[in-house]
Amino acid sequence: MSISSDTLNESQVQDPIIRMNDVSVTYDNGTSYVLDDVSLAIERNEIIGIVGESGSGKSMLASSLLDAVPDPGQLSGSVEYRPDEEQTVEVLALEDSELRSLRWEEISMVFQGAMSSFNPTMRIKEHFIETLEAHDAVVETGLDRAHELLEDLYLEPSRILGSYPHQLSGGMQQRTLIALSLVLEPDVLVMDEPTAALDLLMQQSILLLLRELREKYDLTMVFITHDLPLVASLADRLAVMYAFELVELGPASEMIDAPAHPYTRALLNATPNLNAPLAEMRPVKGKSPAPINVPSGCSYHPRCPLDTEECRTNHPPMDSVASGHTAACFHWENARTEIPLNYAEEGANDGEWR
Repeated sequence: MSISSDTLNESQVQDPIIRMNDVSVTYDNGTSYVLDDVSLAIERNEIIGIVGESGSGKSMLASSLLDAVPDPGQLSGSVEYRPDEEQTVEVLALEDSELRSLRWEEISMVFQGAMSSFNPTMRIKEHFIETLEAHDAVVETGLDRAHELLEDLYLEPSRILGSYPHQLSGGMQQRTLIALSLVLEPDVLVMDEPTAALDLLMQQSILLLLRELREKYDLTMVFITHDLPLVASLADRLAVMYAFELVELGPASEMIDAPAHPYTRALLNATPNLNAPLAEMRPVKGKSPAPINVPSGCSYHPRCPLDTEECRTNHPPMDSVASGHTAACFHWENARTEIPLNYAEEGANDGEWR
């Protein structure tokens, strides 16, 4: 049975802090889509992972949450932010001054590349002061919070605040950037590839710290990455993007143990894992489409081993495949049998990638 994404979101999310409704981003006078009709509800205090290949629309989704799509992109649809149960803010209707308050104070973002996010001529403390002053916050109180946040991230505040960015390692810069993004006490933290330039040990360390920060500060987190198994150990739910739209959404444990979309299964089979023999690893064949050349029907059909005439001519809706788990595929049941996972029997990982 096909049901709309709005209905699916309502059934999955009891207390949404953000709801995206039919959000699209276009360029070239509306002819090129880099985000295509995305609807997604984000539960208050959850960690949701947004996953997909480079160029799938993940970063554009993040920018849309803050109405920060770079010109000349055109953003349409609705982004609702609910700071509490009685108030709803339509983000795309805010004036510039209201948007400046929303960003950092309510919804904060950690952009890609910590090493390029700091002014190399300023000490770290100056970055905190500049942010606090720009939002008319009490600097002394804000710096006290900065000390606490840096300690939470296992950094020495006095050393970090007195340093220039180049005097910090990549992992220290990334953790400092997370502290800076939280200094104004936002409710939502959006992170775009926050661990991409870090080694595996530092990646795992950052994930553990993020889990602790979520618990201590009641944060909602949107974690954007190309690495599905990495974020699966952190997230409550995972959303997989392909060709600028959502193709699968569900609980993290089930998305690892029993993914339904052929693309999700291909992503997992292409990822190094101790349980998968090297000979069984398979790259995802072909290339993801460019915005000006998205295939008709199911956008994944040129790369899919299960494609049929129906896939080539009709666009699959998001269907329910299990409680709280949806996928945009006409043949998701066949995918689970005809595209076996190479790392374990389904259910063997219990939501943990080993």
